[in-house]
Amino acid sequence: MINKQMMTIVAKDDIAKDTIEMKLLGSVNLNSAEPGQFVHINVGNSTSNMLRRPISIADVNKDQQTITIIFKVIGSGTDQLRKCVIGDDLDVLVPCGKGYPIDNLPATRALLIGGGIGVPPLYYLAKQLHEKGVEVTSILGFQTKDNVFYHSEFEEFGSCHIVTDDGSYGFKGYVTDVLDNENIDFDYFFSCGPTGMLKAVSNKLEHKKGYISIEQRMGCGIGACYACVVPTNDQSGGFKKICKDGPVFRVNEVVL
Repeated sequence: MINKQMMTIVAKDDIAKDTIEMKLLGSVNLNSAEPGQFVHINVGNSTSNMLRRPISIADVNKDQQTITIIFKVIGSGTDQLRKCVIGDDLDVLVPCGKGYPIDNLPATRALLIGGGIGVPPLYYLAKQLHEKGVEVTSILGFQTKDNVFYHSEFEEFGSCHIVTDDGSYGFKGYVTDVLDNENIDFDYFFSCGPTGMLKAVSNKLEHKKGYISIEQRMGCGIGACYACVVPTNDQSGGFKKICKDGPVFRVNEVVL
């Protein structure tokens, strides 16, 4: 159930180039929060940045009633959010969308593949899978070493391969290159990142079971405005709403 509430910034750090980590404290019950869900934050006022910004949930502390978000500053909205300080209150819809369905997943080994700002939701997923006794391997792609974050955090849950476009940190190339060079066994894969990366991963692993999470600009964030629809990959000719039916989908469920 989506809740609208004021959440207070209780921690804030720059963790990579133009990349901010924030911890938000609220009163909402977070027991139902799933890996892969997002928050929809009001970052503007009546005259600027009127649309909320969807930001993935990177971690949840249910005992402390806090969520951690990580966002990259790429426009006026996220720049305004970056200027917020500890103690500021944010108008937040939480938790939004559907996450990765892992409660009854018949998997003992999982592969997580993330690119750029698609990495944060995979951290909470890795944490939850690890707690369930699932062996986790991660492949994370970034532009350069200046953009890399959470390497050691992911290593707490299993093997973690870092890829950069220029080879300044870890492997040089694409996340799919690691699949070619490393013998990784897994039952399911989970991926989040740019559309081009998701296409490449889905094609590479077309015979594997998995889930993808789509990054998308949104309007309402609750499925009312039809601003973030994506066509389904079946004969119905229908559409799915990324903000409500997703952002997580079965691989090949929708057309990328």
